[in-house]
Amino acid sequence: MNRQWVLDHYPEGPATEACWRLTEAPVPEPGPGQILVRLRWLSMDPYMRGRIAPGANYAAGVAPGEVMQGGGVGQVVKSNHPDWAEGDLAEAMGMGWQEHAVLSPDAPGAARVNRVPEGVPEQATLSWLGMPGLTAWIGLTEIGCPKPGETVVISAASGAVGQVAGQIARAMGARPVAIAGSDDKLAHCRAIGYAAGVNHRSATLAEDLRAACPEGVDVFFDNTGGAIHDTVLAQLATHARVIVCGRIAVVDKPADQDIGLRASSRLIVTRARVQGLIVFDWWHKREAAMASLARLWRDGKLQYREDVLEGFENAPAAFLRMMSGRNFGKQLVRL
Repeated sequence: MNRQWVLDHYPEGPATEACWRLTEAPVPEPGPGQILVRLRWLSMDPYMRGRIAPGANYAAGVAPGEVMQGGGVGQVVKSNHPDWAEGDLAEAMGMGWQEHAVLSPDAPGAARVNRVPEGVPEQATLSWLGMPGLTAWIGLTEIGCPKPGETVVISAASGAVGQVAGQIARAMGARPVAIAGSDDKLAHCRAIGYAAGVNHRSATLAEDLRAACPEGVDVFFDNTGGAIHDTVLAQLATHARVIVCGRIAVVDKPADQDIGLRASSRLIVTRARVQGLIVFDWWHKREAAMASLARLWRDGKLQYREDVLEGFENAPAAFLRMMSGRNFGKQLVRL
């Protein structure tokens, strides 16, 4: 049998474990050109919160009664595809919260099934060598474009995207500044190359940020939204670039409450540019990004921390751990 976590109901406010229920179904059979994989890792990512909301979102939603969607790594146990054999390791965005999944290797774009490269940890394809790494790389190389010596502020800096973004910024010659939620997380950020750090739980967040960025913020990689977003936008430097990537701080609020500082005057004065980032728009850049990230890792310029919960039964708990900020590093579940 194939154990699956299905969505029981849409959350009202923050999600709880009761939003999902554990079910069983027969292990599926792959059709022509398909493969059957047994999952080894599940990826927990903030974008998945939008998939369990009833409103329209940039990613396809999950309806009550359907298997919860998400990325993962699995091992091929049956193949009807000429290029895939039993024992191969596959990564895909569409694995879902289940122990077995049928995949179509020839699917295009973000639905594509990817081989796990040799010589790297297999779960890396869910973190620094996967979608979070691609997000960080695109945000900085295509949108933020920091120049040597510029200050790059990154919120959720110890998270899946933030860890990579800080080290890419440093490799580009910029000065990365971390915003994170604990002194331990900030210490980790400094250890991987951040020049300074600010605790967003501080009662003096604005003053602390000003001290860390005395010349203002040239590039802001926003992974959180909310009060952090407002604080940084008030301290933008002239011709700053703002990458709006995530809104985990306000994701459980209704749209009419997701309101903060009106930054229009600051944007006019600084002539700053604000751009939203959905990484799936840039999936055609995946190969170039992965090659660049792999080089950084091989050269010892990319370090990464993971937060792993053991056991398929802990998938909802891992998701809620990530959403509440209790994770330290990329949140994964090892089956």
